Amino acid sequence: MTHSVLFVCLGNICRSPLAEGVFRDLVEDAGLVERFLIDSAGTGAWHTGNPPDPRSIEIAATYGIDISRQKARQVRAGDFERFGIILAMDGSNLNTLWARDEVGSADIRLLLDDPPRDVPDPYYGGTDGFEEVYRLLRFGCETLLRRLT
Repeated sequence: MTHSVLFVCLGNICRSPLAEGVFRDLVEDAGLVERFLIDSAGTGAWHTGNPPDPRSIEIAATYGIDISRQKARQVRAGDFERFGIILAMDGSNLNTLWARDEVGSADIRLLLDDPPRDVPDPYYGGTDGFEEVYRLLRFGCETLLRRLT
């Protein structure tokens, strides 16, 4: 069985590209690449075509993950059909996704859903925020992989 997973934050330059990189790394380490389609996107289009925030690239590299070649994109209507699991980084983006989902077939929820909590947006803070976001994403992605396998 193939799982299709889309990670979503606001601009697709901080949290969701880092989540994509972390999850991809976990899937590769588990030898399950052929069983997953993994991507990330933002609910907004401000950063479309741009690489991830340098601080996200840096924290990923600290843990041996290269996200430097990713390019930001906005969630498209087809994503709701293409991806079976769409994971929002926070409640605001979750509400935006629910409002845009006309198909209703994707499992749209928070990445951290037991108990439900937001992955905070580190954009306006310092590098400490990106470290905390990495830890939360790692936990969420490890939990997700366990659930799906």
